[in-house]
Amino acid sequence: MGLDVKSLPKKEGIMFDERDRILYVVGYRNVAKVAKALSSETRTRIVDLLRRGPMGLDEISQEIDQSKANISGQIKKLEDAGIVAPQYQPGERGIKKLVALKARIVVLVLDPGEGEEQVG
Repeated sequence: MGLDVKSLPKKEGIMFDERDRILYVVGYRNVAKVAKALSSETRTRIVDLLRRGPMGLDEISQEIDQSKANISGQIKKLEDAGIVAPQYQPGERGIKKLVALKARIVVLVLDPGEGEEQVG
């Protein structure tokens, strides 16, 4: 898979390409935020579980064998980084929150310069 450097975002921020489900992260502060969200083994295990499809907090906490409160906090960090997104559906007692993997690819752009080379 080749990556055209010219097509990378130049503006600092966190941008999401919905069509390809790519999260572009530009600028050192944003890179640090997303890298920190992915630096926990628990959070990367959650991301791996969500590759199967959306899951509820109870299901994730059982799979990972951690409390629902801890899983909720871990998911909040992944949401803040733009990696996962909440989904809501009718449940037995009101609305049930599910968590879905939003980004399939994360691209960390350390130097958004005007490069013309191909990477990959």
